[in-house]
Amino acid sequence: MRALILLLIVLWLGGVMFFPVVAATAFSTLTDTHAAGTIVGRCLRVLHYEGLFAGTLIIVLIWTARRLGAYTRRVFLPVIFALVMLALTAFSQFWIIPKMEGYRLAAGGAIDAVAADNPDRVAFNKLHGVSERVEEGVLLAGIVLVVLVARE
Repeated sequence: MRALILLLIVLWLGGVMFFPVVAATAFSTLTDTHAAGTIVGRCLRVLHYEGLFAGTLIIVLIWTARRLGAYTRRVFLPVIFALVMLALTAFSQFWIIPKMEGYRLAAGGAIDAVAADNPDRVAFNKLHGVSERVEEGVLLAGIVLVVLVARE
């Protein structure tokens, strides 16, 4: 049971750690930054749904393992960190991404085609920074979660 929990955490974290590589590759390979942004956005959505599924399953498995006696330590902290990861992922998927998409569309579809001081571009860039910090939060919470579960 613990191995399955760790596998789910590591798969989720692996995706979070690999995502910047995908983004950097898309933006450095493609000359059309709008196309690169579309690819990165789609990959991020897949990563988020993977995380939402894995996170939910992690919590269910931790509680199940505890009830079956396979998890002897308190489950409060691991569940809290899994919930933090889920909350940050949901916040990014269902609030940040739709807002960024709205600003992109309001700017005419290609955010880098408008002036740097365009209000929609400024708001988009600000949310992009927030999005990066949220993903970093997911990564940090995930690392703590791995330690908490592995310590069992």
